[in-house]
Amino acid sequence: MDTSFFAILSRMKYITRWGLMRNTRPENLMEHSFETAVLTHALAVIGNTRFGRTYDVGQAVLLALYHDASEIFTGSMPTPVKYFNSTLRASYREAEQQALSRLLACLPDDLRPAYAAVSAPTEGHTSLLLLVKAADKLSALIKCMDEEKAGNTEFQKAAEAQLSFLQEMHLPEVDCFLKEFLPPFRLTLDEQE
Repeated sequence: MDTSFFAILSRMKYITRWGLMRNTRPENLMEHSFETAVLTHALAVIGNTRFGRTYDVGQAVLLALYHDASEIFTGSMPTPVKYFNSTLRASYREAEQQALSRLLACLPDDLRPAYAAVSAPTEGHTSLLLLVKAADKLSALIKCMDEEKAGNTEFQKAAEAQLSFLQEMHLPEVDCFLKEFLPPFRLTLDEQE
């Protein structure tokens, strides 16, 4: 019986993101997944508290934690490559599915369904997956802002693309976060206090 799931999962810290970009500080998959989970939690709480939603906050956070788990085996494919054309995108989706199957096979049979439900959700999670997608884009936007703050102009177009995507989602939770909680990310620590 293979029980290497958690050992493999811990390797997320070795998967570097933004491979085609010059970074002032590298970002790994583990920190991105954590940040996406925190942001998903924020969006779900904002939605439930301010907009009368009924999001399952815990489930949303779990989906976010595992949203990029397949990248342990596939690596973090740069967006321009991933979306170059429909054939490449379909091939990458297939590779993601095979990577998830490989990862889930590293669990005992009795535990596998619980992890499959959060790493490869099938149905009933549409609204939560939309929040995770928004949080994923927010995380990318925050990374771009960090790079710009450090004087790296290479992330300017990526920041514009992330912001545009988020605005076009027309989700009140996202709009609220962008207006109320995103501006402090542009400040220094001293300015935030």
